[in-house]
Amino acid sequence: QVQLVESGGGLVQAGASLRLSCAASGPFWRTYSMGWFRQAPGKEREFVAFMRWTGDYTYYRDSVKGRFTVSRDNAKNTVYLQMASLKPEDTAVYYCAAKLRGWHAVEETTYDYWGQGTQVTVSS
Repeated sequence: QVQLVESGGGLVQAGASLRLSCAASGPFWRTYSMGWFRQAPGKEREFVAFMRWTGDYTYYRDSVKGRFTVSRDNAKNTVYLQMASLKPEDTAVYYCAAKLRGWHAVEETTYDYWGQGTQVTVSS
């Protein structure tokens, strides 16, 4: 079993940056690919970013490409989502998720474990 705990959310102005963290624990977590998803009020949860467990492949939704960067530090058992040039439309609860040896996982139903989420609010 893998446990995930997100942190780093907050209230920022448009154009600012935030770094979300997802602390992972449990056996074999390094064989889990990690995804970031978000859910805005009144909307369905959507894919944001993906990093393969090997660390050599990432994928982003079009609206965050060039602004968001996903990374992982295996020594700290943590995955990060660095967000820059934030926009009001980025406002949402952000979730990290883990999928065992995921190759290119953008569908939330394919993930095995989820964190509890962290709120990001971007004011205009």
